Amino acid sequence: MSEIQHGRRHQVQDDLGLTTEVEQKEINRVLEKEERRNVQKQEKMWKIEDSSSYQMVCGIAKWMDRYYLDPIIGVFVPSFGDMITSFFVVPFIYVSAVKVRSLPLTLAVIYNVMVDVLVGLIPFYIGDFCDIFKKAYVKNARLITGFVEDDEEIIKEVNGKAVWMGVMIALLCFLIYLMVQLIIKIAEWSGSAWDWMMGLF
Repeated sequence: MSEIQHGRRHQVQDDLGLTTEVEQKEINRVLEKEERRNVQKQEKMWKIEDSSSYQMVCGIAKWMDRYYLDPIIGVFVPSFGDMITSFFVVPFIYVSAVKVRSLPLTLAVIYNVMVDVLVGLIPFYIGDFCDIFKKAYVKNARLITGFVEDDEEIIKEVNGKAVWMGVMIALLCFLIYLMVQLIIKIAEWSGSAWDWMMGLF
């Protein structure tokens, strides 16, 4: 740096009320603040990952989707198996709402499980077959892990869809209601058809 440029820099610093020492102190203060923030973020991540609720989320995702417990339950409890297994989403909601404290993440978790329930309600084992490929629990575990580990891409994706997720959850509630009504009608029709057939003998 030339003497003229050096002199101009000092002149600008003087005009702005900054000396080299003050500027350095400000830089150090910002760096220390950022370091503290990173340490706190790291500690929070470790605390969540060590919690029993987070470990439960990872375990449920593994058993329900990787070991196919979700579709297996659906086969043994036709149509309503997914409504039973949806109770396993409680730890996911707890971690996203209480531990991570993210409304968009909580909405995404609820949305994924409700889609899983709706698909599982499709009669004649079609829904149970589709459950093999849906893997809602693994998807929710991935989203939660993304938030815990501060994955910017996942956080941006989930936050950007928060309003849409809220609207879709309301729509899914209505669709699930209609599907349950359809299943009840099918059961009533099957019962009537069975009684009619028995009446022939």
